[in-house]
Amino acid sequence: MATAPRPRTSTREPADLGRRLASWLDRHLPGARVTHPTVPASNGMSSETLLFDIEHPDAPVRACALRLAADPAAYTVFPSYDMTRQHRVMSLVAAHTDLPVPRVLWLEEDPAPLGAPFFVMARAEGRVPPDVMPYTYEGNWLHAATDAERAALQDASISLLARLHDQFPAKEAEFLLPAGAGSPLRRHVDVQRAYYSWVVSGLSRSPLLERAFDRLEELWPADEGEPVLNWGDARIGNVVYDGFEPVAVLDWEMAGYAPREVDLGWTVYLHRFFQDLTVGFGQSGLPDFLRREDLERRYAELTGHTPRDMEFHTLYAALRHGIVMLRIAYRQAHFGEVEVPADPDGLILHHGSLAAMVQGTYW
Repeated sequence: MATAPRPRTSTREPADLGRRLASWLDRHLPGARVTHPTVPASNGMSSETLLFDIEHPDAPVRACALRLAADPAAYTVFPSYDMTRQHRVMSLVAAHTDLPVPRVLWLEEDPAPLGAPFFVMARAEGRVPPDVMPYTYEGNWLHAATDAERAALQDASISLLARLHDQFPAKEAEFLLPAGAGSPLRRHVDVQRAYYSWVVSGLSRSPLLERAFDRLEELWPADEGEPVLNWGDARIGNVVYDGFEPVAVLDWEMAGYAPREVDLGWTVYLHRFFQDLTVGFGQSGLPDFLRREDLERRYAELTGHTPRDMEFHTLYAALRHGIVMLRIAYRQAHFGEVEVPADPDGLILHHGSLAAMVQGTYW
């Protein structure tokens, strides 16, 4: 998928969204104009983003970004989208930490104006490591950077995670704890089981993902650790950089309340996903960048917390990503972009590395 045309993500048209947004904005800033509505090339595979400018003398900011719940007609990645929750998380992170979170402006919970709830935030200027083609591929700004520049970006990026976990008061994140029984980690995994069941409802189940769930139980940490606010989609593709310094931390829709290693495992694995994909297509990628051992060591230096049970947490990240990939593949099939193979595991791009993690041979 990372080397093919980008899968369909919406049936919405930016110009139409811009017109409807202008009508809504007039209630907050009478006479305001919405100009230059565009969808970023890196627009997400779940919630949608619209970039635009506001022309009005009393506008709190000129350059804005709108975060819009997924289009129900586009075979959504997740079963529900809580924009109020995202808005609250970003507001709290801005209040309690020094992370560069975009300033959140208006929240609209009524789906009528744009067809779904949304919020508006200030837009950060800079560059983002691309997903398509991945930043591990030749020809993009991060791959073309020097080793020293990538090392600086790596250190600054792992610092974001360390500061989030250390600075944010854990009690303030308890509202993210899912209903149910058991520890925060147990509930986090239970939510993923429910998500998997939703993805495969009426469709072929994945033997590989189900083996991965079984393997998690065998690797379950004896000491899960204290829960903290998790960014959720903790990866450099969700950071805007000025040069090689982070200026905006984006995409909080997967935020949760879980042990530190859930976030760290996601950061480690999502890079490996792109690196493995790149090697599989005959390029060397970035083998010395965002290595697991380097991230674990630096995180421990910054926080005093030595990451533990990382085989569990990297497997968990790969499993979670596998469920998302399966849903996206089924969505591509829904829109006629791919054929569904007899073996549904073939729809999971990283099925080989996930199988190796289940077998204990990957690392």
